[in-house]
Amino acid sequence: ADDGAEEGAGADDADTADLEPGTYTLALRFPTTVLVPGEVRLPFSLFDEAAFVNDGPAALGAQVVDLDGNPVGERMTARRYDVTPAAYYAWRPTVDAPGFYALAVDGGPAEGAAFQVVDPGEVTIPKPGDVLEGLDTPTVDVPGGVDPICTRDPVCPFHEVTLAEALDDGRGVVYLIGTPAFCQTGTCAPALEAMIEIAPDYADDFVFVHAEVFTDLTAQQLTPAIETAGLNYEPALFITDTDGVIVERIDAIWGAEELRERLDAARA
Repeated sequence: ADDGAEEGAGADDADTADLEPGTYTLALRFPTTVLVPGEVRLPFSLFDEAAFVNDGPAALGAQVVDLDGNPVGERMTARRYDVTPAAYYAWRPTVDAPGFYALAVDGGPAEGAAFQVVDPGEVTIPKPGDVLEGLDTPTVDVPGGVDPICTRDPVCPFHEVTLAEALDDGRGVVYLIGTPAFCQTGTCAPALEAMIEIAPDYADDFVFVHAEVFTDLTAQQLTPAIETAGLNYEPALFITDTDGVIVERIDAIWGAEELRERLDAARA
């Protein structure tokens, strides 16, 4: 689809460490209160004085540092993913302890971009290792008081079975909570289009389910999907194994290429 993800730029062994600090401003593309110790996903877009930068380097290096500027873990490289409305890079460092950190990106601000890792007990949103709770999400046959069941036009193909039915199917589950019509981040529509693009290639291993955020077009009442997951942001995507255990949660922004990478890893 036109507003979906395009193929991401290749992440070669390009070293961007010689970029002048301050070349780019970093635009944070993830919720700030839901990262827990372990591998964390840090998607950022590049921004200049006027707009998002969509033609940045094919890959960018970065280093996590603590509040004193000491390196945490190894230096990393992330590829550029070309999506609408803005290309992004998603670094995946491992951070073992709660606290405040910064991601120092080549060409970004010298002080880096701050982020927080919190104690898992403070996060109620389902995370990797949790069992995804079943729910009778709206379907074409049983809308359950949600109208429309999908704010995409035409309706996406992921409303044939409920989440509960999908979890009993024996395959893994790819579960998207987001509303293309009202998404505050401007990424729900591309995220859904990415799912539509790749779903046929993964139908043997995963059941795809989409749930909306609001019960109707007045956007006043939240659906049970939001309440059950405890979400205060959108979109969010949960990938489970065949036992319903979450192996990956992707927040806020993603495209078809990154989603393919994560599904390939989940079924490996």
